[in-house]
Amino acid sequence: MADIVTYETRERTALITLNRPEARNAVNGDVAEGMEAAIDQMEADDEVWIGVLQANTEGQSKPVFCAGADLKAINSGDAARLSTARGNFAGFVYRERKKPVIVAVDGLATAGGCEIVLAADLVVASRNSAFGLAEVKRNLIAGAGGLFRLPRAIGKSAAMEAILTGEPIPAERAYELGLVSRLVEPGEATTEALRLAEQITANAPLAVWESRKVVLASEDQDDDTLKQMTDAAMGKVMSSEDLKEGLTAFIEKRTPQWTGR
Repeated sequence: MADIVTYETRERTALITLNRPEARNAVNGDVAEGMEAAIDQMEADDEVWIGVLQANTEGQSKPVFCAGADLKAINSGDAARLSTARGNFAGFVYRERKKPVIVAVDGLATAGGCEIVLAADLVVASRNSAFGLAEVKRNLIAGAGGLFRLPRAIGKSAAMEAILTGEPIPAERAYELGLVSRLVEPGEATTEALRLAEQITANAPLAVWESRKVVLASEDQDDDTLKQMTDAAMGKVMSSEDLKEGLTAFIEKRTPQWTGR
């Protein structure tokens, strides 16, 4: 049987795939454990600097990136396995990590599937995608971060409408609102996400990781704390081996050879 979450590397990029298309990539215990293991592998590999998360939609009449929690698993008493101790829902939504993850969406991301998207750092989506928190339609609450991450991403008014109606946001509207970074034609999301990853990994990894940390903290920290974090990040980057390489490469007019040290 094929792995329910697959992991492969493309140069400096980890390509992680939700591989449960017959169940609309819904999250059960195996998906949560597989996602956590994939993130563990990405974080532990010094040769990998970024991740791309995609979903297998083969055989689906209407592509679904992820339909959220597997309601059959919940109904059978297996709800606890949908979360892990470190990552919470899907082994991902609250997982601490230093490396950015780009999510490539080619279809519907709804409920917990949308919350997985919101927990990523960048979103590349095809025009046939949509993003929704449909929990209110089932007397449920979006409990994996969606209620506060969606307003941060698209603003309170647009998020309130999406959350209270339960209706999905079309990809083009999500792009206009700032949730989606790059909008592409159907079938091209992963290719574009890998292209974006390549652009990012051309830069110094320590600088990328430290910059990401401060940007994320800007959502809920005061300016004094953010200044301290920025100063600490600057100190870490300035004391790295890659600083000398970056300056030398600039002087010698060549491409830097980053090591992440």
